[in-house]
Amino acid sequence: MTAVEQSLPAQNQQPKTIYLKDYRVPDYLIRTTDLRFEIYEGETIVSAMLDLYRNPAAIAPATQLKLHGADVELVSIALDGKVLGEGDYEFGEESLTLFNTPAEFKLLTITKIKPEANTSLEGLYRSRTMYCTQCEAEGFRKITYYLDRPDVMSEFTTTVVADKKFPVLLSNGNLIDQGELENNRHYATWHDPFKKPAYLFALVAGDLAHIEDGFTTCSGRNVALKIFVEPKDLDKCDHAMTSLKNSMRWDEEVYGREYDLNIFMIVAVDDFNMGAMENKGLNIFNTSCVLAKPETTTDGGFQRVEGVVAHEYFHNWSGNRVTCRDWFQLSLKEGFTVYRDSEFSADMGSRTVKRVEDVSLLRTLQFAEDAGPMAHPIRPESYIEISNFYTMTVYEKGAEIIRMLATLLGKENFRKGTDLYFERHDGQAVTTEDFVAALADASGRDLTQFKRWYSQAGTPRLEIRDHYDEDAQEYSLTITQSCPATPECAHKLPFHIPIAMGLLGSAGDLPLYVKDAEPDFETGDNTHKVIELRDTEQTFVFQRVQEKPVPSLLRGFSAPVKMHYQYSRADLVLLMSRDSDGFNRWEASQQLGLQAIYAAMQHYQQGGDLSGWVVDADLVAAYRSVLQDESLDQAMVAYMLSLPTEAYLSELADVVDVEAIHFSRAAVRKALARELREDFERIYQAYDHQQSYSATADAIAARSLKNVALAYLMLLNDENLIHACELQYRTSNNMTDVMAALTQLVNSEAPLGQQLAEQALADFYQRWQHESLVVNQWLSVQASCALPNTLAKVKALQTHAGFDGKNPNKIRALIASFCNANAINFHAGEGAGYQFLADQIIHLNKQNPQIAARLLTPLTKWKKYNRARQALMKAELERILAEPNLSKDVFEVVSKSLV
Repeated sequence: MTAVEQSLPAQNQQPKTIYLKDYRVPDYLIRTTDLRFEIYEGETIVSAMLDLYRNPAAIAPATQLKLHGADVELVSIALDGKVLGEGDYEFGEESLTLFNTPAEFKLLTITKIKPEANTSLEGLYRSRTMYCTQCEAEGFRKITYYLDRPDVMSEFTTTVVADKKFPVLLSNGNLIDQGELENNRHYATWHDPFKKPAYLFALVAGDLAHIEDGFTTCSGRNVALKIFVEPKDLDKCDHAMTSLKNSMRWDEEVYGREYDLNIFMIVAVDDFNMGAMENKGLNIFNTSCVLAKPETTTDGGFQRVEGVVAHEYFHNWSGNRVTCRDWFQLSLKEGFTVYRDSEFSADMGSRTVKRVEDVSLLRTLQFAEDAGPMAHPIRPESYIEISNFYTMTVYEKGAEIIRMLATLLGKENFRKGTDLYFERHDGQAVTTEDFVAALADASGRDLTQFKRWYSQAGTPRLEIRDHYDEDAQEYSLTITQSCPATPECAHKLPFHIPIAMGLLGSAGDLPLYVKDAEPDFETGDNTHKVIELRDTEQTFVFQRVQEKPVPSLLRGFSAPVKMHYQYSRADLVLLMSRDSDGFNRWEASQQLGLQAIYAAMQHYQQGGDLSGWVVDADLVAAYRSVLQDESLDQAMVAYMLSLPTEAYLSELADVVDVEAIHFSRAAVRKALARELREDFERIYQAYDHQQSYSATADAIAARSLKNVALAYLMLLNDENLIHACELQYRTSNNMTDVMAALTQLVNSEAPLGQQLAEQALADFYQRWQHESLVVNQWLSVQASCALPNTLAKVKALQTHAGFDGKNPNKIRALIASFCNANAINFHAGEGAGYQFLADQIIHLNKQNPQIAARLLTPLTKWKKYNRARQALMKAELERILAEPNLSKDVFEVVSKSLV
């Protein structure tokens, strides 16, 4: 039996649960790791020399060493030069245990792996013209036997040997040697002087081209910057390079963090499970997160590249120089770094627009996660497969928790706290407690109660009542907090919640004077405060309030909570038009939109006809005032005119009525299109469609508003407007406008629209078939089409030359787009969409368990639907669970969903 066979789990054996409470320090540590990769077609030989020593912090002196390993063949093993026999070690499930190990020793293992057959895309694998690695979270064990845990940090030296047809040989750190060998082979040796855990290891060997630039750090060091891509993509790297340099400068200015190696490299890979990976000095990116040019990339794509480049670069300190002690601390690096990249993007563009985008994502997807079977705190207490915890909760909610800390401490104290954190823990693997302690120590604030955000799951709910005493000129807000039960905990202790707020009067913002405030709370005559909710119920009283105000609550979305305050329509119109907080102006527009949709839903659910539905005149007037307000950022106007999404409406519902949500929202959109047609036509016609492309915030905003106007106009099914849309498709000089027009044609209900859509889809593929990322957009727009029979089209596209069932980007573009972004078709009929998704998961479970598990999300929400749909969705989950040899990834999600 081979080592691979010996390490396989027994069929149908329930995977082991890992608990935070069981954490213990490693018995051994590794001073240095010397690796040599001999890459051949069909197999790669990995030699690993480890300098090991007993951990002085271990509970008791160790006499054996347990290494992690999976899907590797052990060729030989030697301890201090002595070859070990079978009696000196034994194989376990994904492990190799050595007996009678001394206090210090050098271990040489030689393993054989097969990257070409590695469809999981973890460890070392082949992607088109290159070999590359993905080791986070536990992929390194698919390369060689190692202590594959984040609290074992080692200094790495890596030699890569390959045929010269792979001219580029890269790894972490600085290049220290390279040369030619016999048989048309060559090598390169890299040394990383900074200790790191194995999950940050990286290797690339390929036929790649690159662009090069440089950056001078604040201390005057020159750093070489290189972005490696397939030669055909060399013209799509400039935006990523600009984003990288902007990120490096911003991190120095805002956080005082300087880059530390002589070179920083990015490699774009087409087959990649994630967005990108922050390996020390050698970031490996999904092509979708690094390649961008106007002809092939939308504005959203440009912004994504900027944000992801920044995110991975910022990890150099918040994740690499200071890393996680264990995987339960994942949000320590991810939440903090998402907050950092969000602030960077806000500084590069519009801060309010960025906040709206982030909160929309959070409230649609993370709030749903908090309410579902996979709900977990940002520091979970247990997991079966850590890959399942790269979640919206860990990332986006984790970032919101950092944002709350920054709000509570203030800019100066927050910076002092992060400086102290990096100073204390540089080169260490630490915990969330270490991070919060640094902020508390630097600011002098007691953050004990705040730490409940790390251990309690769920979305807190705020009920807010107010009272105005005209005689005393006092206004009070009584706030009650609660949090629904989640799988890990039924009863939640009160959270520490910062609530940014203001009060609006007839002339605008009112000054705030808080009764019985601490001396340092008052800052004079001001109109914005952050009040701190700590108890289950608290009342805040404001004095010298000369008229009954309208409260502007949770400004900037200062906490990830659900808030209920009984706003009247007049209140919302006032907030939408007069609030000084841009986020709350948008939020008021969303609340007005919700009221309009709910009115249509009530009519629909009572059997009413929605054709010709008319919306309230106040809503039309509010939207018209926004369209005519030249003081507003055009991107904000576009967002304020966009109704709440079907996904957000579903998240708000106790029982999701798919048809009512879809058709009611559509009816309100059509009503607004009819009422505001002249305004939308004015905006569309005023736009210069032939102007040269720019990815600046202003240019993106102008395109965004113009395309929102087009989307409304296309609902009218006017042939002149349909021809104008088709003209935009044919003549636009950028992918943003091309895709906006194509999307509207594909979703047009008019016969002319459908005719032109078919022609445009054929033309689009013919034009862009050799650009994989562009083809992904073509797949996605068809999978997301809300018209009937889309599932049949999706199934047909699975056999199309433009689809590759092994490529995660293609799977996300076609299958995930249909199942996640097309509710009306996914839930149509007698469960055909559910069966389709289950079939894909069963297939991918054997091929790529990570992607299979991530596709499961729509089925995990089965309890949110009516009984008939519940039964159909549950049956598909049970069918998946009954599959033999189910991966840990899929087993964990399905089993928790069925509880």
